[in-house]
Amino acid sequence: MIDIKLIRNNPDFVKAGAKKREYDADKIVDDILAIDAKRREVTGRVEKMRAEQNAASKQIPQIKKAGGDASDLMAKMKTLSGEIKNCDAELNEIEEKQKELSLSLPNMPDEDVVAGGKENNQPLRYFGEQPKFDFEPKNHVDLCESLHLIDYQRGAKLAGAGSWIYTGMGARLEWALINFFIAEHIRDGYQFMLLPHMLKYECGYVAGQFPKFVDEDYWIKNPTTNDKKFLLPTAETALVNLHRDEVLDMDELPKKYIGYTPCYRREAGSYRSEERGMIRGHQFNKVEMVQYTKPEDSDKAFEELVHKAEHLVQELGLHYRLSKLAAGDCSFSMARTYDIEVWIPSMGIYKEVSSASNAREYQARRGNVKYRGADKKLHYVNTLNASGLATSRLFPAIVEQFQNADGSVTVPEVLRPYLGTDVIRP
Repeated sequence: MIDIKLIRNNPDFVKAGAKKREYDADKIVDDILAIDAKRREVTGRVEKMRAEQNAASKQIPQIKKAGGDASDLMAKMKTLSGEIKNCDAELNEIEEKQKELSLSLPNMPDEDVVAGGKENNQPLRYFGEQPKFDFEPKNHVDLCESLHLIDYQRGAKLAGAGSWIYTGMGARLEWALINFFIAEHIRDGYQFMLLPHMLKYECGYVAGQFPKFVDEDYWIKNPTTNDKKFLLPTAETALVNLHRDEVLDMDELPKKYIGYTPCYRREAGSYRSEERGMIRGHQFNKVEMVQYTKPEDSDKAFEELVHKAEHLVQELGLHYRLSKLAAGDCSFSMARTYDIEVWIPSMGIYKEVSSASNAREYQARRGNVKYRGADKKLHYVNTLNASGLATSRLFPAIVEQFQNADGSVTVPEVLRPYLGTDVIRP
């Protein structure tokens, strides 16, 4: 959520930030300012009436003690009490409307983030060379089927399109990736968390996904109660809520967490060639990193997250590129995002396996997450996240980039201790 003081003091700046994201917020900002002016006017009126009420509450016993008649003043206070009640109701309505409008504003993009959509994303660097083959390479779907790593047909039979089953060595390869990532993060001082998969609405609200994107998640309703929860789309949604409504000590920061979860998305269902196999699905596995930091440490934490995610892909030996997203391609809650994109040879394109993002104080304002600084005052933390990593596109990249002429796949060296083999053979 954007600070109302920023909207009030520099509305044109807020409007310009939204335009960088290709989002027209002019009317929203103007409406927020109009409502804010009305809110302050009503608040001033209520405070004046309360002051009069407080003064009268002291006068009435004095009048009675002196033997005077306080009935007129008491009647006036009764009327005033009704007016205050009406103003409080009006104020609640105004504040709710202002909050609703404020929630429809995306985060402000960082100053150095370029305007526009994904066409303006900027590749920053590449790692390794695109693999070259002296034989006719296979695509990951055919490789996974011939090596009995993935069962697409039975996955669709069980759960419909966009679903698959890891089988045998494929299940072990998937589990090896997850274990490798977790071990690396724990070594780097991140606290490992196993999180609930069903979350309350507040979690999506704090993360910035609700109310705007409330229809993009899977929802589960308890048939015997009014309890309704959603399946988490990413562990970030849970991790940024760990300290909701808490005041952290400055010495506790930064807090560094990782969470492993399946991720549940309604976005799947495309039958385009570039979405075949495991490239896009309703459920996939991911290890997620989240940090809570002081604002002045936020940029350093972002660079750490990017470096850590890159390091994992480098350790796997995969060719990838790092891209800085344009404002319009950053998610609603994020001020900046870098994507790590692996090369999928059969498609001739790069596909994202990690997004590292800085929400600044946007999520912390929604979640009321603060810390007490050296000045003894309360300040909002900054929240950051990065995939570390998502596996459903790494898996295709591994089998395609490391395939051999005989149809086998060479196992990345860092995964061999988990699998007990150097090569997966037909």
